[in-house]
Amino acid sequence: MEGQALDTSAIDQQIARRVKALRSERGWSLDALAQRTGVSRATLSRLENAEVSPTAAVLGRLSTAFGLTPSRLMYLAEGGFSPVVRDADQPVWTDPETGFRRRQVSPPAPDLAGEVLECTLPPGTRIAYTRAPRPGLEHHLVMLEGRLTHTAEGRTCELGPGDCLRYRLFESSLFQTPADVGARYILFVV
Repeated sequence: MEGQALDTSAIDQQIARRVKALRSERGWSLDALAQRTGVSRATLSRLENAEVSPTAAVLGRLSTAFGLTPSRLMYLAEGGFSPVVRDADQPVWTDPETGFRRRQVSPPAPDLAGEVLECTLPPGTRIAYTRAPRPGLEHHLVMLEGRLTHTAEGRTCELGPGDCLRYRLFESSLFQTPADVGARYILFVV
């Protein structure tokens, strides 16, 4: 079974509402958010109106500006949490640019710090995040299938099935798959 594949318009509207609310809470104009993210004002306006789907790179920049992980930017629910998250209730988001797929195995909740993601990168994918969403977040990346090159904090690691990479992220990071094989991995963020 697979998690709940959210239709693009529903997730775009959810992200649009969340970005607009976060920007308003901080008293930032679109120009101020554009300056903080390096994303054009026009693109941000289209995102806030759910006219375009954000890419993983844009979500990363927005997350950094707001000091949230991409999961918390996209999915943070109001109120408490359910101790059991059924497969059908695990939201799935796909980057329209790269095909990167992330399933929220354990969606973020206000009362809990950790998150669990299942990520799938197609062959020949390169996703660069310019900064950590919140400096010092602890990550545990467990490879399930394929090959992945991960670069963070000036260290590059080649990973294959069964490998576990543990790190704290303070700066930029890069995820790359070779042209002939993709990668599937679990990412624990605390």
